[in-house]
Amino acid sequence: MPTANPNKIKYNLKNVHYAKATVGEGGVYTYATPVAIPGAVNLSLDAQGEMTPFYADGIVYYRSEANNGYSGTLEIALVPESFRTDILKEVKDANGVLTESADSSDPVVFALLFEFDGDKKAIRHVMYSCTVSRPSIASQTKETSITPVTESLSISCDPRPSDLKVKAKTGDDVTTTDATYTGWYDAVYEASAASNG
Repeated sequence: MPTANPNKIKYNLKNVHYAKATVGEGGVYTYATPVAIPGAVNLSLDAQGEMTPFYADGIVYYRSEANNGYSGTLEIALVPESFRTDILKEVKDANGVLTESADSSDPVVFALLFEFDGDKKAIRHVMYSCTVSRPSIASQTKETSITPVTESLSISCDPRPSDLKVKAKTGDDVTTTDATYTGWYDAVYEASAASNG
């Protein structure tokens, strides 16, 4: 059944959060409480995977698609200290100094939550199994005015091993329950049994 007032456009990235994941027995993920990443500037995630045609009878007889998740870049004003310690594995000592080490262990997995405004209602998203590379170090001298220098994180969002889930998002306008929508950033959403009516 179509919604009464669906969005026609989307704009304005905001409310970016991360939730550190713990991988348990059988590859089942549990998540910490989402933590805000303020200063979101831009998010660009490209779909990963290929369409593979199978030819028979002189035509494309069957076509399969591999969903390998998404990869891209999150640009923010400044990577928060909590993200550096929780996800980038920097260590803060008793003097309040963050130290980065050449740690060869597996990257920390996390869920990425965010939303885009719409003309009717913001659509909220979660990517379930993300890893990230360290941001570059860059800045520039101040001239006649201050121009903020942003930081960019290269993010890979893979299918979750236990159930192959990649992402979830709220529906257009009235289709998502109020409790689910308002509680989106309280805990990482886990889907109930699908129903398409």
